[in-house]
Amino acid sequence: MVQNNYGSEASRIGALAQAGEEMVERLRRTAFLPGARKGLQVRFGIAEAAELLRCSTNRIRMAEQDGRLPPAPESETGRRLGYDISALLNMREVLGASPRRREQDPPAIIAVQNFKGGVGKSTLTTHLAHYLGIAGYRVLVVDCDSQATTTTLFGFNPHFAIRQEETLYPYLALEPTEDDLAYAVKGTVWPNVDLIPSNLQLFDVEYELAAAGSRGGSVLPARFRKLREGLAKLARNYDVVILDPPPALGTISLAVMQAANALLVPLAATTPDFCSTVQFLSMMDQVLEQLSGAGIEVDYDFVRLMCSKFDANDPSHSMVQKVMEQAFGPALLPVSLLESAEISHAALRMMTVYELERPVGTPKTHKRCRQNLDEAFAQVEQLIRRRWGRVSAGNPTLLMGVV
Repeated sequence: MVQNNYGSEASRIGALAQAGEEMVERLRRTAFLPGARKGLQVRFGIAEAAELLRCSTNRIRMAEQDGRLPPAPESETGRRLGYDISALLNMREVLGASPRRREQDPPAIIAVQNFKGGVGKSTLTTHLAHYLGIAGYRVLVVDCDSQATTTTLFGFNPHFAIRQEETLYPYLALEPTEDDLAYAVKGTVWPNVDLIPSNLQLFDVEYELAAAGSRGGSVLPARFRKLREGLAKLARNYDVVILDPPPALGTISLAVMQAANALLVPLAATTPDFCSTVQFLSMMDQVLEQLSGAGIEVDYDFVRLMCSKFDANDPSHSMVQKVMEQAFGPALLPVSLLESAEISHAALRMMTVYELERPVGTPKTHKRCRQNLDEAFAQVEQLIRRRWGRVSAGNPTLLMGVV
């Protein structure tokens, strides 16, 4: 007789989860040494600062000489150490190089969504946020996914450092304890990038709202409107809000979809990912029609797809990319996000490439990766600023591909 040991094996799941959570904390502490807190040590030389501000190095030097700008700090040997993010932001204000929206310009509220997991959604979200941070925008990232990958990449341990009361839960729960989302906003090591974090307990909202929705009534539409209104109110203090919803068609994802005013869909260059994304778009079309029928109108300033995790040396990736171009036309952004070891190296340290002080791999690999990220995200920056009626400070040569 075969003994059924399902119960004893299943009982190990909790122990495995606990062991894994403790290892995540150990990795976090190792990644952020010295100390256990994440820091932002990246600096920019004067030539790079001038390029970011689209001005000459002489203009920066003159502003330092006449006292409008403090000089870059120096080492004990007199070597200029470069400018940190705070100094760069101050430089933008003093020299009139801030890209921030005007009061009458609507904030961009971008949902980064695909119901297919493993497409690099959270990686795209965090790198886009940091790209925009360096570019001088005020950014809010909202982690709506209970897996909390984005929260982790921002240096917070969702298991130990984030309580349910610090997520969207108190605002979206059936019995909410918060009526304004300001309670959940956390500062990060980036002075102009804030975060609303997530953790596993946010999934309780899915249970509650799904149960309430099955009983009928107006609970779901009310929660959808509440998230939309809450994010719109918060967005007044930012230029760009980036939403990272769960990779599934649940109540939180639906709420996020109708709260956003722009949609960015990452998809990997594989046939299964392409097919899955086609299904996602079909489902989204049906959902938007149903929302409209329920009196919830959804419209987007732009809907774009971005090929992610692209390996230019893989013929199958190139083939699928051509299929994407034929199927989606100009809705597919022309610059793909390349698969790069530098992104993986940074993620191991719970960072993005934009946070690395120096290359983890070879300088050539780092430079190629950073250049690709800048070009890919400049496309999104152009779309954001087009809504404001302005030309972006990003790469102007990309304007031809953003239509």
